[in-house]
Amino acid sequence: MTLVAAENSLPIQHHAVVFRAISDGAVLLHTGDEVYYGLNPVGARIWQLLPESASMAQLCASLQVHYPDVDPGELQADVEELLGALRNSGLVIERA
Repeated sequence: MTLVAAENSLPIQHHAVVFRAISDGAVLLHTGDEVYYGLNPVGARIWQLLPESASMAQLCASLQVHYPDVDPGELQADVEELLGALRNSGLVIERA
């Protein structure tokens, strides 16, 4: 995925997903299919930043503040990978 495509395709959280932070990350429950999903602490942070991020660049910049030792390219690749997995599981949807 190119940066331009990523900028234009930042998804939003699906309205049927319930988020609960736990000590080592978070649990997501998709109430439509009644399946639980786990997120590690970084994934939980991405989930929390998603509603307030207008673009991939803004999301990654916010994460970079929390994880300054991570290479920016690696950070963006990891975010794109997680968002792809969340899309495939129906936990996020495309912006209208």
